[in-house]
Amino acid sequence: MSNVKRVAVTGAAGQIGYSLLPLIANGGIFGPNVKVQLQLLEVTPVLNALNGVRMELEDCAFPLLHGVVCTDDPKVAFKDADLCLLVGSKPRGPGMERKDLLQDNGKIFIGQGRAIAEAAGPDVRVVVVGNPCNTNCLIAMKNAKGVPAERFTAMTRLDQNRAKAQLALKAGAHWSDVKNVIIWGNHSNTQYPDWHHATIGGKAAAQAVNDDAWLQGPFLKTVQERGKAIIEARGKSSALSAAQAAVDHAKSLYTVHTAADSVALCVYSDGSYGTPEGIVSGFPCTTDGKGNWKIVPGLAMNEFSKQKAAITWKELLDEREMVKDLLG
Repeated sequence: MSNVKRVAVTGAAGQIGYSLLPLIANGGIFGPNVKVQLQLLEVTPVLNALNGVRMELEDCAFPLLHGVVCTDDPKVAFKDADLCLLVGSKPRGPGMERKDLLQDNGKIFIGQGRAIAEAAGPDVRVVVVGNPCNTNCLIAMKNAKGVPAERFTAMTRLDQNRAKAQLALKAGAHWSDVKNVIIWGNHSNTQYPDWHHATIGGKAAAQAVNDDAWLQGPFLKTVQERGKAIIEARGKSSALSAAQAAVDHAKSLYTVHTAADSVALCVYSDGSYGTPEGIVSGFPCTTDGKGNWKIVPGLAMNEFSKQKAAITWKELLDEREMVKDLLG
């Protein structure tokens, strides 16, 4: 068996964390032959609950789990970490403006970015899950001095998974048959799930679905508003699906993905496809299995796609402006 991989998880006693930790401990990211140590971070008032989670993890007796650290100190949680999953963030409260939410969460991610730079392992990868994840990722990245920007990604895999499921259900196929759905922009209700390069069972998605009005209307709205629909249905936000998407995202960094089966990652923009530079935006990406990604080049974007993408890119620019004082 390989050496132990150290995985730091913030907000580990929360809803998503509770679903996420067993998946990691059972080999969901690094596979069935790699031991893991979980290094769990929570705010001080929640440490007792986190200790209960630790006891449950021990009671599961996962063969691959070789230690659990519980702490309220980011430097302890991120110590020598190979992978950091930043799940914890402050939820939006009643009457709270998006700018207020970004500012409040920004303070959290400033500290975590600095702690990662100081304490994490030399080849660390960081996945930001806590919302607003794109701009939280930008803040953490800019405050992690000395850690390359390409080590940071934010999660839009949940949106890609949701889009795959909707396309498959409409086409009467299985979601595993759906490839190359692109999620442009922000992990918010402005995101643009792009089916134009997707395939279902090897056939162009548009041809397999054969309903342009549905694709341009109900499909987009369903994916964009899926989180809200789940809250209305179960009275709580997505946890199980978000945890699975976080594992899928992290696993994809350590798995080879070619342009024939690209993955949706939010990464630091270099201006590809007309995306504004210097924001963390969703792109179709390839991965090399060693934690590294590249944006898929040369895909065509029609006018419909350009218009939809421009809306979500504008939102990301606005968010960056709201937190410009937090960007290190």
